[in-house]
Amino acid sequence: MSEYKHNIDSKGRLIIPAKIREQLGENFTITRGLDGCIYAHPEEEWKEFQGNLKKLPIADPKARRYVRFFTSGSTPCEVDKQGRFLIPQTLRDYAKLKKEVIISWNIDKAEIWSKERWDEINAFEDMDDIALDLLEKGYIF
Repeated sequence: MSEYKHNIDSKGRLIIPAKIREQLGENFTITRGLDGCIYAHPEEEWKEFQGNLKKLPIADPKARRYVRFFTSGSTPCEVDKQGRFLIPQTLRDYAKLKKEVIISWNIDKAEIWSKERWDEINAFEDMDDIALDLLEKGYIF
């Protein structure tokens, strides 16, 4: 699905690229993501993700924090006629979104990054080492 560079407007709205909007649908949920980005889940994926979160043991403090991390920051979104949606200030602050953002598709969800954070975390210079590590752990083939 590639990656797309867009700008957030002064009201905190962001245009979703047409190809990603096809995957997300007109209604989706955004929440905090790992690595300092925002996740945008299609409705069905969000329901499945919540179902998986419900399976975590409530007695485990780390599990409770993990669930809280995703659910307390979640916001349902609807795309307007111009293809935009509003990112709440709390999520913009979390992801350090200012003006330039990168939107990418990651298997089952979109990720929204500040341009600076995207460039920092996704330099991909260590990909050979990561691939070997994952291969040794049996995660990739």
